[in-house]
Amino acid sequence: MAQCIRTLNPSKILKVELSPINQTFPPLSSSCKTTPKRKKFPTISASIMSSQQPPLSLEALTSSDHRDEVMGAIRSSLYNCLSETNLHLTVPGLKSKTRGKVRDIYDGGDYLVLVTTDRQSAFDRILASIPFKGQVLNETSLWWFNNTQHITPNAIVSAPDKNVTIAKKCSVFPVEFVVRGYVTGSTDTSLWTVYKSGVRNYCGNVLPNGLVKNQRLSTNILTPTTKAADHDVPVTPQEIIQRGLMSQADYDEASRKALSLFAYGQRVALEHGLILVDTKYEFGKGCDGTVLLIDEVHTPDSSRYWIAHSYEERFQNGLEPENVDKEFLRLWFKDHCNPYDDEVLPDAPEELVSELAWRYVFHVICTFLNSCLIK
Repeated sequence: MAQCIRTLNPSKILKVELSPINQTFPPLSSSCKTTPKRKKFPTISASIMSSQQPPLSLEALTSSDHRDEVMGAIRSSLYNCLSETNLHLTVPGLKSKTRGKVRDIYDGGDYLVLVTTDRQSAFDRILASIPFKGQVLNETSLWWFNNTQHITPNAIVSAPDKNVTIAKKCSVFPVEFVVRGYVTGSTDTSLWTVYKSGVRNYCGNVLPNGLVKNQRLSTNILTPTTKAADHDVPVTPQEIIQRGLMSQADYDEASRKALSLFAYGQRVALEHGLILVDTKYEFGKGCDGTVLLIDEVHTPDSSRYWIAHSYEERFQNGLEPENVDKEFLRLWFKDHCNPYDDEVLPDAPEELVSELAWRYVFHVICTFLNSCLIK
């Protein structure tokens, strides 16, 4: 199966240097087998930054020597994005397709084949397709999956294509574990939106009066949501247990892991000049009862990132933090339409789409991971 999908999308894949994948996709079978050995996923070749490098900034991003070259590749791929796949029609062994907001998920028996597309989701809708985004998300997640195994095991088996991950099938908890370190956001379920509306107890967290937008919380908090079909719904830990969404033991384990993953992610991000503001995790239960990390980890899609060195000054002056995620695209849609209620949304401007692709490719991979994706 891996050989069948290796050339999934060759015309748009950026050239990267990856070390060989040390674990191959095992043959499909009806039995449930565990693999206790530590997995090794593709490692993006690193070029470590000098300690004398100036602080990370958006200005540095826009003045990079590679920007013109990368933007040229991005613009030429604006109409060649990986927006839809139908592997179940051509790959033997794939039984069905489930279309998520960003990922196309194929049932392969004991395994799932997850194709990360270039679709851009926000406000529970697809806003645009972003060149190379799927590749960036997939390979960023693989890096984090590999580097967080000291916190939690995960469901990853292998990655036969730059947009594809093969994972063990597990029973997915119908809860997203959203962890937040700051009062911010623009969506209906964001902490700042609900806080400014007067809410002071959110998902079981008591919030003090007097907080302002983009302020750091005194401690990281967990604000879980249910995985609804078209809109995530905030829920308290007590409601999760009472509604039978998770057992108390499973919820306690997953919540501990989520907070530990977030603390580790914040520490790594800060070492690279970034603030990990908030993110979401998903977990499932393997056939042996193990709680596994699934889906994606600390990607620019599932997470909010700010530039660290300019945050405090901008916060004190009432300015928005320099962000390196999709927030600026969210804000554009909020300024030009009602992204929740309008039946038809305007097309995202090409310059915004290109800028978001640039931030995904160059900032998150080249700077954040101390690596260079472009060759």
